[in-house]
Amino acid sequence: MKTRAAKLPQEIWVLVAASFVIALGFGLVAPALPQFARSFDVSVTAATIVISSFAFMRLVFAPMSGTLVQKLGERPVYIVGLLIVAVSTGACAFAGEYWQLLLFRSLGGIGSTMFTVSALGLIIRMSPPDSRGRVSGLYATSFLMGSIGGPLVGGALLQFGLRMPFIIYAIALVIAALVVFVSLRGSHLASPDKAVDVKSMTLTEGLRSPVYRAALGSNLAFGGVIFGVRVAMVPLFVVEFLDRDPSIAAYALTIFAVGNALVLIVSGRLSDRFGRKPFVVSGLLICGLGTIAMGFTDNLVLFFAIAAVTGVGSGLMSPAQQAAVADVVGSTARGGPVLAVFQMMSDIGGVVAPICAGLIAQHVSYSAAFAVMGAVVVVSATGWLFVPSRTKPVESVVEDLTDVTALTDTPARTNLD
Repeated sequence: MKTRAAKLPQEIWVLVAASFVIALGFGLVAPALPQFARSFDVSVTAATIVISSFAFMRLVFAPMSGTLVQKLGERPVYIVGLLIVAVSTGACAFAGEYWQLLLFRSLGGIGSTMFTVSALGLIIRMSPPDSRGRVSGLYATSFLMGSIGGPLVGGALLQFGLRMPFIIYAIALVIAALVVFVSLRGSHLASPDKAVDVKSMTLTEGLRSPVYRAALGSNLAFGGVIFGVRVAMVPLFVVEFLDRDPSIAAYALTIFAVGNALVLIVSGRLSDRFGRKPFVVSGLLICGLGTIAMGFTDNLVLFFAIAAVTGVGSGLMSPAQQAAVADVVGSTARGGPVLAVFQMMSDIGGVVAPICAGLIAQHVSYSAAFAVMGAVVVVSATGWLFVPSRTKPVESVVEDLTDVTALTDTPARTNLD
């Protein structure tokens, strides 16, 4: 008999809506940012450093974000983070020199890590345990639907200058902050009272799980290649190697997002039924091989097709990976440090990968840059080979331990140990 899917809390839908607004603005900036940096007459490597600087500040400030979430709660940290990114992005539009653009974009990384860590904490705590893959897929789909529309609109806005997308993005972030503030202001789930027993999971406890350790490795590769290299290198590859108009780069990013969005919700639901591992491994392999193939084509149509397939791979692994981390933390814990380190791995990749790819492209070739970065993603899949094929959420493990102890009075080991 087919079981009915659990009803999702209203607060989940608020975060999903905010995710769409955030992604829409991010998509506006993505095709413009590398070219905007290059407009200051700097090298390809310098242009990719602007991308990396944002991720670098996210990385540096992530531990503090985890601490703020533990002390202040997720909702206020989320809202303040959005407003910080809004102000810094608006300032980018008025940058008169390269160093100013670099500074303003870097400051935005502080706010970005604040709302990212807090949003992930809210999603984990408010999601029904047996629907975490579905919620992760839904949240990611909302973000990518914004990403689909964002580059298209952003590409069109380029005719008004490279600065216009930054202004629009700043406005979008203010709207998102207002939506979250008004909608979650009186929510018990979003801001539980002090009587509720919300525990804190330490990083040491998280690292005991092979699932969490594998997720750290794959998120390092995923953040570096899918987010860093894709945003930094694809626009440059399209313009400087394929010799196309900058607006075409927006279409390439959109096609990747479409391929991603086509499978996100389905893969999330299926990972709730069949486990996280097969979707993470297959997604990483497709992403890695697709990234390698991108650098070896000079045909625009084929490049678009490969971008779509790579997006499908990303859609297979992303919700399953996030749900796997949620299974480790559980809905009764506030895992600020655990989630912060998980995010930091993505940011480390986002800092290092674009710079490495830029150096390789500048001194060797674009093909070599994409090949090396794709290989990193393929290698990261090996960490998941040591993960049990089926793992249970923390809540299910606790229930099993209770049953076993009641029958045998013997402590039982779990597949999270």
